[in-house]
Amino acid sequence: MSAAPHLDIDALLDDRGVGVIVCCGSGGVGKTTTAAALALRAAQRGRNVCVLTIDPARRLAQSMGLTELDNTPRPVPGIEGGSLSAMMLDMKRTFDEIVIAHSDPERAEAILENPFYQALSSSFAGTQEYMAMEKLGQLRQQSAGGDPWDLIVVDTPPSRSALDFLDAPKRLGSFLDGRLIRVLAAPARGAGRMSARVFSASLGLFTSALSKVIGAQVLRDMQLFVSSFDALFGGFRERADQTFAQLQAPDTRFLVVAAPESDALREASYFVQRLESESMPLAGLVLNRVQEVRLPELTASTARAGAERLNGEHHLVAELLKLHADRMETAARQEHLAGSFTGAHPRVPVASVIALADDVHDLEGLQTVGNLLAGDPTTT
Repeated sequence: MSAAPHLDIDALLDDRGVGVIVCCGSGGVGKTTTAAALALRAAQRGRNVCVLTIDPARRLAQSMGLTELDNTPRPVPGIEGGSLSAMMLDMKRTFDEIVIAHSDPERAEAILENPFYQALSSSFAGTQEYMAMEKLGQLRQQSAGGDPWDLIVVDTPPSRSALDFLDAPKRLGSFLDGRLIRVLAAPARGAGRMSARVFSASLGLFTSALSKVIGAQVLRDMQLFVSSFDALFGGFRERADQTFAQLQAPDTRFLVVAAPESDALREASYFVQRLESESMPLAGLVLNRVQEVRLPELTASTARAGAERLNGEHHLVAELLKLHADRMETAARQEHLAGSFTGAHPRVPVASVIALADDVHDLEGLQTVGNLLAGDPTTT
């Protein structure tokens, strides 16, 4: 099987025609660290970068100047070459900003204080993905308006499936512009052609049944929310379509991030297929936490045989041989999985990052990851 094409990270970061890099993948594969490392390396190579992180580890966030963990980009000090600003998505605050921007103060206050809205904006399925795309749109507008960023790096939400980033915003937009919401909003809009008496009777039967399912108080909160929110309906599906279109822009590139594990690479494969079907620009695959082998000429079988012979007299050496054998077998399994991905997607470039002994929690660690991504020979 032929090897995968090499993903030239530095060429990607240096390309001034690239204004957005979106790091996607299933949860737990190192997207946040990858996004932060790419942003740092781009800044050190002269780009003016803003990185949008979703859920960084506290030590990593603090290392990038995100001590307040807020929704506003803040400059990271000590960057030479270009500049780096970093922020963490606050999905509720982003949702609040949309409400405030598109409502008069009285209506906005009623919406923001409504219990149903508070639940929707904090934990409703798809909200985080929708708001990540919304915030990306805001950052792009700020860049076009004169803010100093010429590259935005996006860390997508830690969803179980990589496809959630593309699918969830449309689902939420459809819900907010859907039939149930329109029925609940109908009293505020008027019954239209249906007579008020017939409409009220029909709606009464519907809401009575619905209240038995979700509870009367929740239904009242929903109806009050919809009554206040009515002026914004119809805009959310359109906004979802607009933000989705931004991902198809000529200056956007996707990096699919995966670990060398069957589930993660299967998700990566699904995502690559989806990007191709949606005509979205894929830069390549970042394969994180690849097992490094320092002595490849010593096979796993030879190491295990040696460990069995030495176990009685040289216990420490035997354990080291067993550890080497384990790593060789892990590396072989990972290579097989990566080969299967490349066989299915032979034109997708790949960059690999070896598994590090410690978690990344400072700028030096991010720089090491950036060096590894770029295949920098100075990396130790």
